[in-house]
Amino acid sequence: MIDLVGALRRLEDVETHYRRLEDDMGRSEVYSNPDRLREVSKERAELEDRVNAYREYRDVARAIVENEELSRTDPGLREMAEDELARLRPRREGLEKRLVQLLVPEDPLDKKDIFLEIRAGTGGDEAALFAADLFRMYTRFAERRKWDVEIVSISETELKGVKEVVAQIRGRRVYSHLKFEGGVHRVQRVPETEAQGRIHTSAVTVAVLPEVDDVDIRIDESDLRVDTYRASGAGGQHINKTDSAVRLTHLPTGIVVACQDERSQLKNRAKAMKVLRARMAEQAREEADKLEQDARRAMVGTGDRSERIRTYNFPQNRLTDHRIGLTLYKLEAIMEGEMDDLLSALQAYFAAQALAAD
Repeated sequence: MIDLVGALRRLEDVETHYRRLEDDMGRSEVYSNPDRLREVSKERAELEDRVNAYREYRDVARAIVENEELSRTDPGLREMAEDELARLRPRREGLEKRLVQLLVPEDPLDKKDIFLEIRAGTGGDEAALFAADLFRMYTRFAERRKWDVEIVSISETELKGVKEVVAQIRGRRVYSHLKFEGGVHRVQRVPETEAQGRIHTSAVTVAVLPEVDDVDIRIDESDLRVDTYRASGAGGQHINKTDSAVRLTHLPTGIVVACQDERSQLKNRAKAMKVLRARMAEQAREEADKLEQDARRAMVGTGDRSERIRTYNFPQNRLTDHRIGLTLYKLEAIMEGEMDDLLSALQAYFAAQALAAD
């Protein structure tokens, strides 16, 4: 993990630079030059969150020292000081994690919307049921953050499971929150179809693809094979009577994308093109990781989707993230979308890893 003393030393330098920028904004030669003023104001704004968090940390740390001293030396104020320490120490711990994250240079993809892909793996019907549960978990989390979730394509089973679902999630900093969710998710539970009450182990793969702009990935129409077909599914909105579903095959890479959720063939094609661009961009990033061993690989791991990242043990109400050694005994709440503690721990861990490798 990152050396806190080293991190605080870096933040002290950041605050010193921030104060210089504030002084510069008051200088006549800067104030009277709109371009220079804009440049200084922008740099100051970029540092503001780090400086405010650092100053708050400093105030909390000072208050802890003062209350520890009171607890030791003043019996009359000991109880009040202990109560204050019980409030301040968790706050300091949270700020330490926050400061580490703020020191890491922002991933340019963090502000992007995403395509979330969930596919049932080993485990047959139980894997498909768990894939549906995972999609519901992410949807609930998105609802809590007021994000929009729109299904691009879905393949359902008769038991209300999901063989595969692709959804677009739009909102504030979606990728920054969900970028560490890609990989194999393993479930241990007693399936509804299990008469003997035995625990089964199944697996589901999750991919998180940041959406890319059209100009980022150019696709030659001659490289595409376009197939249209009639949408199918378990019923309801996913069935219609026209060939509105679209399947795109990118011949050079072999990437295949299907979209059937819209009743318009043109809309399905447009959505499929967005997913195709996202997958091609992800493939390019993975190839760059293998060749360059760059900083992003250090931050997010290998990116290998065959890597088991997490186990969901329902009999014990336990979730374990194997990458960071985190175990939480509140699986029921997490499956209802209460993922903040889990995602915050992942962000703090990988931020510390990135800083340690810097």
